[in-house]
Amino acid sequence: MEFYIPTETGELLAFLAAIASGLLGLFTLFAPGTALRLAGLQLREATREGLAFVRSAGGFHAGLSIVALLVAQSWIYMAIGGGFALAAFGRILSLMSDRSFTARNLAVLLVQAVLAGCMLGYVFELF
Repeated sequence: MEFYIPTETGELLAFLAAIASGLLGLFTLFAPGTALRLAGLQLREATREGLAFVRSAGGFHAGLSIVALLVAQSWIYMAIGGGFALAAFGRILSLMSDRSFTARNLAVLLVQAVLAGCMLGYVFELF
């Protein structure tokens, strides 16, 4: 099995989005406390179970991304892109209903939308 690096623009964007997603997942996996602080959550009573939950969520993102990089199939890009699209939708709902309209939330929304757009744009042949 050889590692495939795409050459066409759309697939390369999806590939790079998978790399970014994997790096975010690895960061959350290995530095859950820092990831929580960057997300705006305070760790007053960080329990082992809470940190385990955050680590496992990071591992899930990293694992999906690594599989996407290894198999280079459009269906896995669709799965990750769909996940990021729904995460961005949830953030938009939070901006509207929770009144959480902050620069940090807008920045994360932008990252989620770009990652979803890169992956889903390739899958649906928009570029």
